[in-house]
Amino acid sequence: MQRIDFSGIKGIKVGHAQNREAGTGCSVVLCEGGAAAGVDVRGGAPGTRETDLLRPGNMVEKIHALVLAGGSAFGLDASGGVMQFLEERQVGFDVRVTRVPIVCGAVLFDLVVGDPMIRPDKEMGYSACVNAGERGAQLEGCVGAGTGASVGKILGMERAMKSGIGAFALQKGDLQVGALVAVNCLGDVIDPFTCNKLAGPLDESGYSLRDTEEILIDMHPGSRDIFRGNTSIGAVVTNAVLSKAQAEKLASMSHDGYARTMRPAHTMVDGDTIFALSTGEVEADLNVVGLLGARVMERAVVEAVKTARTMYGLKAASDLK
Repeated sequence: MQRIDFSGIKGIKVGHAQNREAGTGCSVVLCEGGAAAGVDVRGGAPGTRETDLLRPGNMVEKIHALVLAGGSAFGLDASGGVMQFLEERQVGFDVRVTRVPIVCGAVLFDLVVGDPMIRPDKEMGYSACVNAGERGAQLEGCVGAGTGASVGKILGMERAMKSGIGAFALQKGDLQVGALVAVNCLGDVIDPFTCNKLAGPLDESGYSLRDTEEILIDMHPGSRDIFRGNTSIGAVVTNAVLSKAQAEKLASMSHDGYARTMRPAHTMVDGDTIFALSTGEVEADLNVVGLLGARVMERAVVEAVKTARTMYGLKAASDLK
């Protein structure tokens, strides 16, 4: 088994667009040939688009793009630009008079950094498509949907840390499985291989970390005002042959990657969402694909934190002692 570039998975292109001054952006995964897709939403505060059509009993079998964006619910507008880009290229579900691109998406809350009145919109979504597949483009860090991402927010933004978007992919034989995730969780981020805490709420010194789970426990049973601006959104993409039902199961299995790296995960103030996309080229055992899905997702979460840099007054993992 070898590590490969996420953008090297057959049948997809990845593009980012961002407004660094505003502290927001969006990321797009284009699959113009179509991809079977599923989704698993486990957080209590999600913001999503076109997830109902991914249910196995519904008509549409394939999607043509996935959008991950900042801007909270406002950021769902970025999908309009992706639809325009694909329609111009006659990509989409054929309804005779035109082709309707099937574009799913999810958003995270980043309105507390930069300018809260500027959000990903149709123009930014279109730009991300134009940038998709651009050779040498930055794929990870504070770009795209990760531009305004942050973690460790239980004590407020003055104690939070900067995060970003991460990617990781593996290949075994002809099978390729990769993950792309914008990490914007309430709590801590742990490297499951070393058990080292990489990011979370800062202590009073600003250079060491406290423990979100212990803080939550200490708050009980008194009243608390937990910061409600979280949501980690991501996708696992594979070239395995999967049905919609199997893609949904892959998304479910890949949530293990969240649980291994984010503490706590899937809270009522997170909107943790994972999509799964299958380009359908290689026969594979779903158990293996799901195992690898969880593995690449946990590594992508770690990459999102490690590649982030100090921005908007928020320290990054590289700043810690």
